[in-house]
Amino acid sequence: MQTEKWQPSASIDVLKQRALVLQKIRAFFALRDVLEVDTPALSHATVTDEHLHSFSTQFIHPFAPKAATLYLQTSPEFAMKRLLSAGSGAIYQICKSFRNEETGRFHNPEFTMLEWYRPGFNHLQLMSEIDELIQTVLGCETAERVTYQDSFKQHLNCDPLTATLTEIKTLANQYGYGELAANESNKDTLLMLLFSQHVEPQIGRDRPCFVMDFPASQAALAKISPTNPLVAERFELYFRGVELANGFHELTDGAEQRRRFEGDNTKRQNNGQDIMPIDENFIAAINAGLPNCAGVALGIDRLLMLALDCSRIEQVIAFENSRA
Repeated sequence: MQTEKWQPSASIDVLKQRALVLQKIRAFFALRDVLEVDTPALSHATVTDEHLHSFSTQFIHPFAPKAATLYLQTSPEFAMKRLLSAGSGAIYQICKSFRNEETGRFHNPEFTMLEWYRPGFNHLQLMSEIDELIQTVLGCETAERVTYQDSFKQHLNCDPLTATLTEIKTLANQYGYGELAANESNKDTLLMLLFSQHVEPQIGRDRPCFVMDFPASQAALAKISPTNPLVAERFELYFRGVELANGFHELTDGAEQRRRFEGDNTKRQNNGQDIMPIDENFIAAINAGLPNCAGVALGIDRLLMLALDCSRIEQVIAFENSRA
């Protein structure tokens, strides 16, 4: 009933436990001398990734000739990397992020993100620190590590790094995605579909699992491996059917980053999507000297679902979207 929507979707007891977990996370970083920062939720530019969808709004300045379009951040990554280039050292942030996508068991358009960056770390070292945090919060076993290639081979009997688009389409058809695959020209779109539906549910069941060495074509903001050009120094963390985190050994080449953003926009244009403005402040920060570092974005609400044994995201947030 509408009259009941004033009430929170999470119980007060759960919200108290949520506050304790956040205190534990902050204490974790305080012990390691990682600085907590706060960056804007609104930006003049946004992500170009064709699989991410930003909210936008209009800023009407009384002395401006026309309204300016601003975007709600999908993560604080670009602003935090600008701080790194300015000499901040190791930093973390717990903040609201926004994605104009689905709502459901693991999704809410407004959610809480934990993001942190470690200058001098590579992705393997950062994975070890994430493992320590997860054990601190969840009291679980240490995480295992598998490659994207091996997990795909094990569960789908296919090598995702060398398979052709035609071979991936055939595989998708075998799993009932023939209609979708027929007109798909992007191999990665099908790989992501197959991975999410038929690999993710099989990993990290009993203990957390890092999947590492994603295809180079899915590098996003990660470095390409110096030993294998087919893979990126990127990882994701899964536990009990939940995707918890996505991390990179961060790309520090501004020209390459621009090429990737422009490539994203080309894909967007080909798909009939809006072209997104490239964040020139972010590119300038990389060119000014983004230090060698590793970073990760971790979903706090999903982590809390595991910590508090909740089955749906609305059980751990004060007011989910329909009640907001």
